[in-house]
Formats: sequence, C-alpha cells, structure tokens
Amino acid sequence: MSRAWVINHPAHAKLLAPMIESLGQSDDLVVAVKRKEVQNMLEDQMNPIKISRVIWVPRLIGFFRWMKLVWRIVLAKKHLRNIQSVVSIGAPIEILFGPRSARRIYITDTEPNLTAHRLARKKATDIVIPQHFKDELAPILFDTKATIHRLNGLHGHIHLNPGTLRRKPNTPYKVLARKIRGNGGHDRNEWVPIMDKIFTGFEVISVDEDSEIASPWELDKLIAASDGVITQSVTLASEACLLGIPTLLISKAQRGFLDVLEREDYPLLRVHHSIQEVPDKFIEMMNDVEKTHSIQWPNTREELLKIL
Repeated sequence: MSRAWVINHPAHAKLLAPMIESLGQSDDLVVAVKRKEVQNMLEDQMNPIKISRVIWVPRLIGFFRWMKLVWRIVLAKKHLRNIQSVVSIGAPIEILFGPRSARRIYITDTEPNLTAHRLARKKATDIVIPQHFKDELAPILFDTKATIHRLNGLHGHIHLNPGTLRRKPNTPYKVLARKIRGNGGHDRNEWVPIMDKIFTGFEVISVDEDSEIASPWELDKLIAASDGVITQSVTLASEACLLGIPTLLISKAQRGFLDVLEREDYPLLRVHHSIQEVPDKFIEMMNDVEKTHSIQWPNTREELLKIL
C-alpha cells in the first residue's frame, strides 16, 4: 500500500518516524511543509525517515496565505493521485484532496485547531485522537462519518523512551528554553510572552522556534540533560514531562494531555500569564531529584501501528 505521510510540524516528523520505519514502502511519499525546523530535520544526516520522494508545500500562515492554500491544493491533487492512504497530523488539505478511493487518516491531539478539524472531518475515513481528548472543546470534529479511534497515552509515548533517574542539578541550573512565535493557526490566542529576565542566573540552552539545532533528532537528549525546561510550547512541555524533567509552561493553552500530566503528577508547572521571575515552585521541582514517576508507560506506538 502506497502512503502519503504529511509532516506539518517538527513534532509530526518525530511522531511519524517510527510509523514510517515499520510501515513505509519504496513508493511512499512525504508531504512536508516548508518550515525551517522541518527542513532541518528531513535534511539532517540522522534523519530516520528513509523515503526519497518528498514534496515541499507552503505553510498556510502570513501574507498571501490564500494563494499558498491554492498552491497546496494543486500540489495535493497532482502528487496524491495514486496514493492509497493519506496519514496527516492536524493538516486537512491532503485529507480533503487525497484520492476518493484512498484511506484518509486524520490524527490530532490539539482541541483548539478547529479550522483544521472542520475541514478534515468532511473527508477523513478515520480520525485518531487520544482518550484524554477534551471533546467539548472541539465538538465539530465529531460531526463526521469517519471511524473514531482513541489512543491510550500521549503522542510523546509513541516516539520517546521512559525517562531515567535524574542527577543532582547543575550550578547554575541548566535550563532548556524554547520560545515560539505564536503565529500558527490555533495558538495565537494562547501565546504568552516570556520575559528574558526570568532566565537570569541560569545556564540557558536555547532551542527557539526556527533556530538552528546541531542534531534536531536528538532534542530529547538535550531535554534529558537539562535540570529544567521553560517554554511556551505545549508539545515540548509534554515531552519534557514524560522524560521526567521539571517544566515551566508559560501559555494559556488548554489541552487534554496537559490535564493528564497534571493529574498524574508529572513535573509540570503551568502559568497562564507573563511573569517577571521564575516561581519558587519550579526551583523546588528542579531540586527534587528523588521524585520518580511510577505510571506505566502505555503501548501507544503499537496501538497507532494497528490503526494505520
């Protein structure tokens, strides 16, 4: 079966990589958005995605986005013509314009991505969401004829490995920081600025959106080597927590997976407004190296493989 794998975000590359490794075939196609971080990942020598056919499509933001939309539709119609299955995470265009005979699988864990949901649910044959998805925030997604599948676990469970015991924190604390632009389709109303002064006194490893990372496929190792993470990115926050690293998330974002991390006592501290200094609670979390997490790691990867 020939598949098209749609990579619209760097996190999607990491999530789909183990799926492609298990299911990928020589006639598969990668549809990748022209986004610096995605380009860096697919062009990196450590890229585990071994598919030679890559079609670059525009990201649908900013000026001329309607012209970009038209061009992306043209590319979808042209290159997906003989594809038998389309697998897309949060990107509806390839779902809408894939072949009628193809299986069209829409994956999401992002409740407020309503425009994408509204479009994808019209033509998707399958919709894959986590069990913790907050249905009330995205009711439009369920007005569909597609089969709804629910995964046990977070997306990070698919491509990460359980965190190991933490070491005594560095002096000064080593903090990984990721700022995002907040100009995406669903995160404009969630974005909260991070003041540079909150990093005073820390050794900072910066992995801001669109910045150069020496080994983008090894970001999880950078996270695991840090004493803490400060970010506006909900995706990075969830991955850091799963790896057992104390995380300060500065964002208004509401996600089912963030609620799960809090409920299951992962090291997550959420702040919904801009702050002038790091809360004492975050310092306490970085110092508490004895705390471990006993929740069993779910087999989310195998569940998704069976669905695909």
